[in-house]
This record gives sequence, structure tokens and C-alpha cells, in this order.
Amino acid sequence: MLWGPPPKPTRGPKPALTLDRIAWAGIEIADAEGLGAVSMQRVAGLLDYTKMSLYRYLPGKAELVALMVEAAVGEPAGPGTPVEPSGWRGRLLDWSNRLTAAFAAHPWLLDATVGPRLMGPRELAWLERVVAALDGTGLTGPERMDAAVLLAGHVRSIAEQSRAAGPGGEPESELLAALGGLLQEHADRFPALAAATREAAVEGGRNEALEFGLERILDGLDALIARRSRHAGS
Repeated sequence: MLWGPPPKPTRGPKPALTLDRIAWAGIEIADAEGLGAVSMQRVAGLLDYTKMSLYRYLPGKAELVALMVEAAVGEPAGPGTPVEPSGWRGRLLDWSNRLTAAFAAHPWLLDATVGPRLMGPRELAWLERVVAALDGTGLTGPERMDAAVLLAGHVRSIAEQSRAAGPGGEPESELLAALGGLLQEHADRFPALAAATREAAVEGGRNEALEFGLERILDGLDALIARRSRHAGS
């Protein structure tokens, strides 16, 4: 279903639904209530069909969720797009920001994209973009794939914190509000944390963990690429 042409039901009347329409019905439920609310029954009801009728199109919920992920992640920007940044660093930063936006638009993707599973062509295109951006930098194939995992892991971590903070929440500001007074009261025991939170309060809480982490990851890749380049020229 992810990689081939849509299967054609072998029995019953002419199909009235499409896999894409079914997937987006599931996405509508998941966006509003979370992945746990998605079921074949709920999706069928939203489409004004019976649960059994959906089984003419896909075997069950696991396949439904896979189709939802493929539809929700969309196509990553890549070569040929009008706003494609130049240089590997700009492309990876853009990729990370786009992934952040995808998790913000569909927070249930955090739950649906864990563990070993078959990915669809759109989702794999996201991985392709990172590996391709680092092509020619001197990094090995495994290192380029590890870079993708590292970037995605950082984005996921911040996205999970943002989801826990709720709509419009700012995790760093909320943490500062929760701990700031306590740390100042016990500054003798936690002097470094107390000093850091005082500075953060002056700066308004920052809420820049995503950007800070991305820049440091990219700095590390830059240093590794430069080191490889020096060794290659020696």
C-alpha cells in the first residue's frame, strides 16, 4: 500500500473510497484527539461507512497508521525547490525546521514514528535529503545516516517537551517559572543552577533550546568535516 499502486477490492461494489481519503480521516481524528483515539470504527464513522467496509481497502489499524504517517509527513523540500538553501549546513537547518513544523502540526507523529517499521517513500525522502546534503563532505555513509538520526533525535526531544507543555506552551519558560524561586531559595546548594536561572530570567527565558542544539550539532559536523578535509590534504 505504501510502495505499490492502491489495491483493488476483489469483491463487492465498485470502490467509493481511496486510501488517501481514509488516511486523512484518520489524521483528522488524531490531530484532534491523539493517536489513541484512532480506530477503524472511528474512521469509518467519520466517512459515513461501516467498519467492515474499510477492510475492503486495508487489513487493519497498523496499516491505517502507516498510511496516515505517509500522508501527514508530506514531501520534504529538496533539490529543485525555489527556496532550497545553499550549502549542507543551510539545507540541514532547513530540514530540521521543517521536521519541527511537521511535529507541531501533527503531534501524534511522535507516537507513530517509533520502533522498527516499514517507511513509505515520502518518509524515506526526508532521510534521503539529509544523507544527500552531506554527500561530498568526506563523511562516510554510516556517519551521514548517524547525522540524520542525531538531528531527528534533537528535534523529537524538543517537540515532545513542547507537546507536554500544551498548546502555546514554552518549555524553558515554564521550567524557569517552576524552579526559579526554589533555586534562588536554595542557591547555596545549587549555586551554578541558581546563577543560570537568574540570567535566563533576565533574558526572558530564551526558549531557544531547539536552535541552540541544532547549531551545536552542525558545529560538530563542521569540525569533523574540516578535520577530514585536512587529513585528506596531508
